[in-house]
Amino acid sequence: MNPQWDGLLLDCRLATLADGFSYGLIEHAALGWKDGVITFAGPQSDLAGAPDRLAARVESATGALVTPGLIDCHTHLVFGGDRAAEFEQRLEGASYEDIARSGGGIMSTVRATRGADEDTLLASALTRARALLHDGVTTLEIKSGYGLDLASELKMLRVARRVGIELGIGVSTTLLAAHAVPPEFAERSDAYIDEICSAILPAAARAGLADMVDAFCERIAFSPQQTRRVFDAARELGLAVKLHADQLSDLGGAALAAEFGARSAEHLEHTNEDGVRAMAAAGTVAVLLPGAFYALRETKTPPIALFRQHGVAMAVASDLNPGTSPLLSLRLAMNMACIELRLTPQEALCGATVNAARALGFDDRGQLKVGQRADFVIWNAQRLVELCYWIGGGLARTVYVGGQPVVAH
Repeated sequence: MNPQWDGLLLDCRLATLADGFSYGLIEHAALGWKDGVITFAGPQSDLAGAPDRLAARVESATGALVTPGLIDCHTHLVFGGDRAAEFEQRLEGASYEDIARSGGGIMSTVRATRGADEDTLLASALTRARALLHDGVTTLEIKSGYGLDLASELKMLRVARRVGIELGIGVSTTLLAAHAVPPEFAERSDAYIDEICSAILPAAARAGLADMVDAFCERIAFSPQQTRRVFDAARELGLAVKLHADQLSDLGGAALAAEFGARSAEHLEHTNEDGVRAMAAAGTVAVLLPGAFYALRETKTPPIALFRQHGVAMAVASDLNPGTSPLLSLRLAMNMACIELRLTPQEALCGATVNAARALGFDDRGQLKVGQRADFVIWNAQRLVELCYWIGGGLARTVYVGGQPVVAH
């Protein structure tokens, strides 16, 4: 008789996150899959038949913890060069805005990214993506935003797609052309918004390179009115939106994101209660980025209590980028979310799985239940709190994507 499943994992402590709010921990559990999709997730005693007859490949987790694959729902993973010098500048007292206004910040990365070819960008991006993968990430979002012209933005998005193909992981791409005003449009930000809406955004949509559209709504970037124009153009092209909102000041970014039904609003340190209410009504996920909070030595935390009070789902992401969050571990971001932002370990894990999936518009991953993608991690850990407790270090034993092991330590 032919086995009905491709694989079956026995003897595991299974954190299903099936209800989206709690660990959903099942002791003495089993996990089965076929064609990359979960077919069984429950007590091992509920298996209907001998394991070797159920699956072509049967293995034991030897009592280890198993969770859904982690999802990093906010990264700027593709870029040229680095900004290590700015790290020193900030330590010497320069602010994020000081550096940006003096020609550093995003602009220095734009120059390096424009000057790099696709293969060079891919090689460096793969190194960073592998670090995330080895730490348990099976799906990640990758933004553009360091090209700021048509050719360079599309180049970045093509590289992002290639990262997913090369590593066999899930990649969601986001067009972030409205990240900063490029030098050729200095003092002409409205004209650059025209270029985004009339040329860059339509070209990315035609090429099928952008899954979502993002913008940086902030004093040093784009106004709410300019952001609205970008979102209107995205809506006309049928593309979902998300927003860098209220990181440095309260410009009403969270409410603006909610008005457009954004999948997520991100950073949110200065979001007010009206913005939180609007996000709750729209179902917009709050993406918390403790790496940037840490690197910028911020003191004002996002309104975590208000998110809880109004039932706004909270995701946690690395915000991996060369300037303000050179963070190569989503699990470390989870630890930072607990220490700096006072999330519970349960909230942090849900934030890096089921809520991160929501922030990207995925309903087929982030949980371990029948019908979901067989993306999961076997951890060198016995208790779920350990995923947030250990500061650094490699805890992932084996990482599976679509039922296939892609990392095995």
